[in-house]
Parts: sequence; C-alpha cells; structure tokens
Amino acid sequence: MLDLLPKFPVFLLIFVRVTSFFLMMPLFSYRTIPARIKIGLGFFLAWIMYYSIDAPALEINGEFFLLIIKEAFVGLFLGFVAYMIMSAIQIAGGFIDFQMGISIANLIDPQTGAQSPLMGQYLYSIALLFLLSVNGHYLLIDGIFYSYKFIPIDHAWIPFGNENLVNYVIKSFSSIFVIAFQMSVPVVGCLFLVDVALGIVARTVPQLNVFVVGLPLKIGVSFIVMIAVMGVMIQGVSQLFETMLSTMRDLMGLIGGS
Repeated sequence: MLDLLPKFPVFLLIFVRVTSFFLMMPLFSYRTIPARIKIGLGFFLAWIMYYSIDAPALEINGEFFLLIIKEAFVGLFLGFVAYMIMSAIQIAGGFIDFQMGISIANLIDPQTGAQSPLMGQYLYSIALLFLLSVNGHYLLIDGIFYSYKFIPIDHAWIPFGNENLVNYVIKSFSSIFVIAFQMSVPVVGCLFLVDVALGIVARTVPQLNVFVVGLPLKIGVSFIVMIAVMGVMIQGVSQLFETMLSTMRDLMGLIGGS
C-alpha cells in the first residue's frame, strides 16, 4: 500500500473511470446489484489496473479536477454506448409485441425499474445468459482496461464535438435498428401473413369475428415461429455483441485521436 500513496491521484482517476463505466454498462449497472458490490469491484479492478498501466505521477490541482471529469465522461460514454447497443434486443421485442397485439401489456423490468415489452424482456434475459455463457462480461472489463491505450489518463481534453465521432455514434445507433429489425423480421413477417389471411377470411366469412379469433391465433403462431427461429435470433444476438465490442473499440480510437 505504501507505493500506492505517491501515485494516489492516478489510482483515483482509474477508479473514477471504472466505476462510472459500471454505472452504465449492461449487467453491472442493474439495481439488483448492491452499490457496495459495484464500488468494491471497481476498487479492486482499479487497484489491479494501477499496477498494469504506465501513467506519470500527477498532482492534485486544478487540472486534476478536469481529469476527473474527463474520466467520468469517458466511463459513462462507453458504458452508455454498450447499453444502447444491447437495447436493440428490447426494440426487437417491441416490434414483435406490437405485431402480436400485446404491446399494451408492458411489465416493469426489475433490473432497471423501467417498463419494457414482454417479448423484449424475454429475449433480453436470454441474451444476458448468452453473454455470460460466452464470457462477454470479461470482454467488457477487458475493453475498459485497454481503453487506456487509446485514451491516455493524463490527457484532459476529449474531442466529444469532433465531427467524425458524432457521425460514427449516429451510424452505430442506426445499426441498432437494423439489427433489431433483422432479429424480429421472421416473427413479424409471419404475423403479417396471418393478418392478410384473417383479412381474407373476414371478407369471405363475415359471420366470423376475426377480432376474437385473431388475437389468440397470432399469439400461438408467434410462439411457434419463435421456437423455430430461435437459433437465428441467437445468431443475431452474437452479431450484436460483435457490434458492441467493435463500436467501443472504434469509439475509444476516435476519442483518443488515433
């Protein structure tokens, strides 16, 4: 601990970036994880990173407070981008819920405290289990560790107003909707065909109440199709993980000016 005291400002900056990253990133930012565990995990990870990062000695002065703000912004920004890309799964679930006719029946996500669609929460839970099974949480921690190679700890300025950075963020967010559409299009397409068939039946058999028959039929068809195309959806989730990691790496390069 004695060799930590001369470079305590460096350790504090690492601790700020790691803990602010945990506040926004998927899985670690959930309300069900106690704050003491988040702070303790951030502390020990910062301690390990302190001995692995070559950083000059810093003094606690006016510039140091700017560095603290910069580290907090970097951690929050990277975690926010990772969370937004993962939210494509809930967007896909929202598309499916809307076509199934159960979009009005949202539920409260205990992890975030916000309302989420039924199928979106179901798919998101499967995606989190898949993320843990492929050690994706290790890759996220590895990403925040290697962020110091792109964004040095002693640089107080980050180009958040850079045109290339803004364009890349917009392009990344647009790819979220493309992946969400790719994940939901098998179910949504089949339900569209069911709607067309119900419309034809309503015209040919006016005595049949399609509003009574249509809702359970669409729900049953959607579950059958989801079981059939679950492998394709998991492949879309793996593509989403690759997009998330590559986006974080490219954003770190743009923020660091490389």
